[in-house]
Amino acid sequence: MNKIKDIIEASIHVKQQVLVNEELLKTIEKAVEVIVAAFKNGNRIYFCGNGGSAADAQHLAAEFSGRFYKDRKALPAEALHCNTSYLTAVGNDYGYDLVYSRMIEGIGEKGDVLIGLSTSGNSVNIIKAFEAAKEKGMITVGFTGLTGGIMKSLSDHLINIPSSDTPRIQESHIMAGHIICQLVEEKYFN
Repeated sequence: MNKIKDIIEASIHVKQQVLVNEELLKTIEKAVEVIVAAFKNGNRIYFCGNGGSAADAQHLAAEFSGRFYKDRKALPAEALHCNTSYLTAVGNDYGYDLVYSRMIEGIGEKGDVLIGLSTSGNSVNIIKAFEAAKEKGMITVGFTGLTGGIMKSLSDHLINIPSSDTPRIQESHIMAGHIICQLVEEKYFN
């Protein structure tokens, strides 16, 4: 029982650090503004991640394209890893490092937003996707851990959770993502 409480307390501690980090809260607020503007301009939001972060990317994309709190029209958001034929073909033919960047090269448009989730900030396939997005004039939002890793320099907006513990970072990524989904929905459909 104590171990369970310790894990819950660790999660709460990271979220408390997010709560008092004014710079991080302003970045989350800015991400909301950027996404609302993108949707209003007819642009799309793309998500990418690996492993648990891929699941989180898919989850957050679904909050936009499905619904969050309100019954409303679908918003154009997509997780880039959901086409397994594409993913396995590009992974096999070109290498896994290029699975997201090639997709961005094919479908990304100026003004679209690419959100990449990587607890280390050093996932090569996400870094390459951010580089491709920058070349196309897309906006990049990085969800990372404490240091931001290499993604720090490639993110227009960096949501770097103040932790180096992967599960605690991912828990806070979902929290930040849900905040963004809720506020985007409120602002866009208000």
